[in-house]
Amino acid sequence: MMDSGTSQFQLCFRSLFDSGRGFAFPCDPQGHVDLDHMSERARNNYFYARAMIGRELTYPAVETMH
Repeated sequence: MMDSGTSQFQLCFRSLFDSGRGFAFPCDPQGHVDLDHMSERARNNYFYARAMIGRELTYPAVETMH
């Protein structure tokens, strides 16, 4: 189980059309997010981001949090 409060990584989905926009979710170094510890809104945003890959958003990338 991942502790999302101390995650050093985030899974980033960037907008294909609007630089600087997109979604980011705490994850482990392999890009796994802890759905069980997300709020309902965050979970819905995560599923939306996955559904919009290639349409509105890029494939996700694991990045270190700044």
